Amino acid sequence: MEKVLLIIVALSGLSAVSSHAERQYHFVYEAKTMSEAQRYCREKHTDLATVDSMEVVELLNNKLDPNKLSEHGNIYRVWIGLYDDVDSWKWSMSDTSFFKPRETEFRQWASGEPNNKYSVEHCTHIRSNDGLWNDRGCAVRMNAVCLDVRGPNATFVVIDSYMNWTEAQSYCRENHTDLASVRNETENQQIVELVPPGIYWIGLYRDSWKWSDGSFSPFRYWAGGKPNNINHNEACVAAAFHDSGKWEDSDCGVKKPFICYGPVPVSRQVIKVRVEKPNGVDLNDKAFLDAMLVEAKKNLRAQGLDDNVKLAWRKQPDGQVFHKEEEKKRDEL
Repeated sequence: MEKVLLIIVALSGLSAVSSHAERQYHFVYEAKTMSEAQRYCREKHTDLATVDSMEVVELLNNKLDPNKLSEHGNIYRVWIGLYDDVDSWKWSMSDTSFFKPRETEFRQWASGEPNNKYSVEHCTHIRSNDGLWNDRGCAVRMNAVCLDVRGPNATFVVIDSYMNWTEAQSYCRENHTDLASVRNETENQQIVELVPPGIYWIGLYRDSWKWSDGSFSPFRYWAGGKPNNINHNEACVAAAFHDSGKWEDSDCGVKKPFICYGPVPVSRQVIKVRVEKPNGVDLNDKAFLDAMLVEAKKNLRAQGLDDNVKLAWRKQPDGQVFHKEEEKKRDEL
């Protein structure tokens, strides 16, 4: 059999701090407001930390240096990238052709609304007595106003059945067009004249907690009783490391240390291996190369290789991976 020189390039992630192969977390112990911290993280790293699993929570708990927090007189509360997007109101009716320019922006809020009391008021009801709107917790049960669309015309329908906002939305979509979208003062007055005394769901709602980097994760790790928006301005989130890294809503203007994340540095290692070529086998065939990588990964894993390590072939200038080894060169190796 011919002896052939095999070259494998190993991309090692063993130096990564995070078990998430794509992220490395950085504690910054200098206190900044949430917006200042976000700007710093985006300039120096990638963004404020996205914490999307208990694995990351445990990693951050282990990485924290409490002595450095104490130096700044901080009681272990550190900004992460979660925030409440208080300006994200939109209509349940998603057909943009229903709205003329700026009609999606029509609002008829009562004085002091929306106030997002207790950090849970993400849906909207209309009051029959004056036609003004309040934000409200979406789980509250009340009657609703549905919308029937026939071409450019909109007809409102009162639903005399107590439902939470999500149930009302589903009912209106199944039996009419959607929950009521209110495009102007005229339509708002139409609803006031239609409904009996009381309060009624309409289709305005907002997205709630979001990550600074735009990623989505349903994972939450709130401390007991949080979020509560106790001061009516707590739209940002800090991890409380005196409480196992659990989250608390907080005033975005308060200065705190913070956590950034960035990509994990990738080290590169070249491994050279000699193999004997089986008769009739094209060692540069893609199927054969793929099968060899699988076997190589199994062997390296058995020796304790981290799963974050990636194996790839390094091709020579002529595009081939395998080359027949010269007798003289082999004697020198």
